[in-house]
Amino acid sequence: MTNYLETHLDKFTFKVAQDRHYTTYGVWAFNQEGVVRVGLSDFLQQTSGDIAFAEVQPVGTVLAAGDVCAEIETIKVDLEILSPLAGKILRLNPSLEMTPEVINEDPYTQGWLCEIEPSDWESDLAHLLDPEAYFEIMKNQAEEELKKK
Repeated sequence: MTNYLETHLDKFTFKVAQDRHYTTYGVWAFNQEGVVRVGLSDFLQQTSGDIAFAEVQPVGTVLAAGDVCAEIETIKVDLEILSPLAGKILRLNPSLEMTPEVINEDPYTQGWLCEIEPSDWESDLAHLLDPEAYFEIMKNQAEEELKKK
């Protein structure tokens, strides 16, 4: 069972899963025995709005870290999701085609985007944030957003 770091701001609760690593912009990477699952953090999906469409690069696509691995359309914004690692896409989340809103409903379990076979996980991992570091960045971003309102 995954443990979470949580913060409550105004009427919102944001969770950060403690069993994965993050980019500064809120994409997570979860290494499962040499295959890395990729998805959006709770904060990123909540602040982006209700997801209407998610298109992930096809199976077999070779990515460098920072390449666009998916495009997400929400009621608020269009997002290009950048891959947190280099490697080859092995599998897409089959739920996204018919129910992309699963990303909003369950971003850490059912709402993943794709699975990637990493080219050099140790090198990519050195550029990712641990859960505590991302949690601090996310809290600061959330507090800034709240001040704007």
